[in-house]
Amino acid sequence: MDPHLLRTYVAVARLASFSEAARVLGYTQSAVSQHIAALEGDLGLPLLTRRPVAPTPAGERLLEHAGSLLLRLDAARADLARFAAAPRETLTLVASPLALHPRTLAALPVTGVTLRALPRDEVPAAVATGAADLGLVDGVAAPSDPLRLPDVAPLTARRVAEEPLAVVMPADHPLAGRTGLDLADLGDARWLDAPDAGIPLDRLRAAHGGPAGHGFRAALRFEGTDVRTVAALAAAGHGLALLPVSAGVPGAAALVPLAAPRLVHRTELLHAGGEPVGPVAELVRRLSTLTEAGR
Repeated sequence: MDPHLLRTYVAVARLASFSEAARVLGYTQSAVSQHIAALEGDLGLPLLTRRPVAPTPAGERLLEHAGSLLLRLDAARADLARFAAAPRETLTLVASPLALHPRTLAALPVTGVTLRALPRDEVPAAVATGAADLGLVDGVAAPSDPLRLPDVAPLTARRVAEEPLAVVMPADHPLAGRTGLDLADLGDARWLDAPDAGIPLDRLRAAHGGPAGHGFRAALRFEGTDVRTVAALAAAGHGLALLPVSAGVPGAAALVPLAAPRLVHRTELLHAGGEPVGPVAELVRRLSTLTEAGR
């Protein structure tokens, strides 16, 4: 399957327009039409309806494969490009918001770093495709267990921080005086849905072991990456939030430790290729040193 044709198909399907896909890709509309016709001819199936422009059932199935296929190709190209790349003076670091642990921030060089916050599911892809030199990604795991990351490319993951979790709620909440909470007792509570800035609710359901879509219903959805806003919303009574204990919480909030199940908030450093060099190697070394000191 020609990846150029596949990229064109993905663009048309997602934009629902041949002309808009041509503009985004820098092709003529005639070239886009030829690409789609060639791909349909190769597969022997219609992939798009034309009026309106929309994927057929076969086209929908191809879209399920296309993202991971194209990502692996981009990752392979970036991996090979590192062999010929000159040593860099600066580095780009991408991080999920909760991965910006105080200890990891303290390890950053004072100059030469570009730091970008991304949704946690986008961090591995950014590192694999060369959009970033390093990534910091967080998640919930059993103590000392590695995070379950999407298989986008061969990446090296190193633990850099691990800390307890706590439930954030208003200071006058009936549960605020507890010394610990069991997640199983909170399935019917009202929760904040903040997938990019907090612990996603589907992760709580998985940790609890309940069926998909059961329990941990959202009272309010926050679409942003500011962890402080999540804590402030929880303190104001808009729903519970599960956060690492190092997350800053306002004075009006109570922070009750999660006692069961045994889970921790884990942060890992991701890099691609072989042994890192230059500023990347130095940051890896500094983070590894801090990790050893914090054990």
